[in-house]
Amino acid sequence: MSPIRTLCLTLATLLFSVLAHAQAVPSPTLAAKAWLLLDYGSGQILAAQDPDTRIEPASLTKLMTAYVAFGAIKQGTLKRDQNVTVSERAWKTDGSKMFIEPRKPVTVDELLHGMITQSGNDACIALAEAIAGSEEKFVEMMNREAQRLGLKGTLFANATGLTHAQHYATVRDLATLTSALIRDFPEFYPLYAQKEFRYNNITQPNRNRLLWLDPTVDGVKTGHTEAAGYCLISSSLRGPRRLISVVVGTASDNARAQESLKLLNHGFQNFDAVRLYAKNQALSELRVYKGSSRMLKAGFTEDFIISVPRGAADRIQVELVSQQPLIAPLQTGQRVGTLKLTLDGQPLGEYGVQALENITVAGFFGRIWDAILLFFQ
Repeated sequence: MSPIRTLCLTLATLLFSVLAHAQAVPSPTLAAKAWLLLDYGSGQILAAQDPDTRIEPASLTKLMTAYVAFGAIKQGTLKRDQNVTVSERAWKTDGSKMFIEPRKPVTVDELLHGMITQSGNDACIALAEAIAGSEEKFVEMMNREAQRLGLKGTLFANATGLTHAQHYATVRDLATLTSALIRDFPEFYPLYAQKEFRYNNITQPNRNRLLWLDPTVDGVKTGHTEAAGYCLISSSLRGPRRLISVVVGTASDNARAQESLKLLNHGFQNFDAVRLYAKNQALSELRVYKGSSRMLKAGFTEDFIISVPRGAADRIQVELVSQQPLIAPLQTGQRVGTLKLTLDGQPLGEYGVQALENITVAGFFGRIWDAILLFFQ
């Protein structure tokens, strides 16, 4: 994915406001400390309770550990078939394990499976040391990524999720992180659907029960400590729409699965998926100055699908606000305007509209003429 497209999608997510309470979709009642339901495609928050309350993320932390590791592989500084030497620290780390051993090399690919499917803390430490030299340096990388992704209520103190006073997150941030992981590393996301993994003659099942209970669920991660309770981030793809649920602080393994499934079903049953615009469909043509073309086609580089309360699709109103003046050069995917949506007079969201074509710079006389026009405007 290009940086421009990633930026546009991130802006769309950041600009979206929570559905107005006037839209008459009652929130579900969940036996959990905090929770949030996110429409992945549009970035809409469909329902939430205490989304910005500081919580202990436990092993949900491993999503950021994985995000940094995936980035290292994508950049070429780490290879999936690379052998990693297991340190004493990784071997002796507390909590859940994949049972790696010193003096027995393990591949990066095996460590990824061990971290994701088996939730191995030892795998996290081994990966952190392979990437950054130490867990402490790796945590610095985790926090830089958190800042870059806009996770304002999150701070990491380790790569595993073990309890620490300076290790915390919010369900809003965890939903944003999950969305970024799916979006930025689609080639790795199928790892989260794997139901079991065998290493060192030990087979361990994925702790995410929803992988067995609902065939539309293909991830994502469980977490548990005594302080955090039982937590689960789950993602379900039904038809054209993917929803992400974050549920933390439940009383049991069974409860986190059932409450997560209840939240996912709430979203799919009470909201319709509406494709407002097709991929590369021109919403409008916008005036361009100093360019080889005077008009630019603007729209979305992917199908633009949003969730609206069931039966409310025909009441959506749209307004396109262009960024003016638009001055060449312009590139496909570059943000050139804002689509403002309202439903029954209430704000529904604001989304970055993108250029659907490249516009190069005009010749000398074309630039001079447009400069004169801009001066008098």
